Amino acid sequence: MFDSLRVPVIAAPMAGGPSTPELVAAVGRAGAFGYLAGGYLTAASLAEQITTVRRLSDAAFGVNLFVPGIRSTVDLSAYVERVGHEARRYGTEAGEPRWDDDGYSAKLDLLVEARVPVVSFTFGLPSGSDVDRLHEVGTTVVVTVTSPEEARQASELGVDALCVQGFEAGGHRSVFTDDPDDPSGGPLYGLLAGLRLCSAVTDLPLVAAGGLVRGADVAAVVTAGAVAAQLGTAFLRADEAGTNPTQREALVAGGRPTAVTRAFSGRPARGLVNRFLREHSDHAPAAYPQLHRLTKPVRAASGQAGDPEAMSLWAGQTYTLADGGPAERIVDRLWDEAREALRRSSRRFA
Repeated sequence: MFDSLRVPVIAAPMAGGPSTPELVAAVGRAGAFGYLAGGYLTAASLAEQITTVRRLSDAAFGVNLFVPGIRSTVDLSAYVERVGHEARRYGTEAGEPRWDDDGYSAKLDLLVEARVPVVSFTFGLPSGSDVDRLHEVGTTVVVTVTSPEEARQASELGVDALCVQGFEAGGHRSVFTDDPDDPSGGPLYGLLAGLRLCSAVTDLPLVAAGGLVRGADVAAVVTAGAVAAQLGTAFLRADEAGTNPTQREALVAGGRPTAVTRAFSGRPARGLVNRFLREHSDHAPAAYPQLHRLTKPVRAASGQAGDPEAMSLWAGQTYTLADGGPAERIVDRLWDEAREALRRSSRRFA
């Protein structure tokens, strides 16, 4: 699937708003590949987005799903109190810290019925029967991994490709098992190290993700063995992206480092450092999606107020190098830069 792309660029699935049908369609028209983010959507809303993508473009596209995790039994009372104070600060109420499976079964049924060309999974492995159902309708199945051990497990499941996520990536780390005693959730591998280590344990096609925002980055990971580069942060400021305006402003302003935190969702994720991240990271338990539900009203109120200090400003380490503009122009620029980088490097090996 990905090795036949005219442009070896994939617009990553970014749940919570940034990934829109318009973005996916625009990327596809430019010769690249786009994902819808199924996380946090109902099956009905996801069905509408799939219909819209197909109306806007005839290019292949994918949908990403979050694999449900094990319900955490950790005591959340202290963190509920902390978030309650934040909610009052923004004139709202904290959310209910409940666990759910994000409507996983209904969305999987939809993707099988809709015969979506590619389905990727984040936060773990789908069941073998889920993979079989998707294969029966001709769907390519991709699993996101963060380590060679996860790559080995996914390969044994019979999936078609792996997305190797380096620690540089913005948003949630796709660790299969979130280690509550490790602030990062588990071992950290940079993208190039992860690619090399994963390629040593599997022959599956590898997609590279994490900190890639310019064409030279695309050229680098393809040269290192990836069939394509998956970029999220590079498209956060695209005209077609549904990125919150307050987050857009923070991305443009720059000046903030990034860090991995559980403060907003209960799962380790990389975002721009703000007050909420600084004050609550050390107190946040490993309880996803309970913390995601708990903090959602605070994050929304912060964004509506134009205040970035209590939002989950997900972005990769190299966010300051990303540009805005139409998505098709971003893809064209990436492709031009990648080819120029390869021309320059080829002269070094001549």
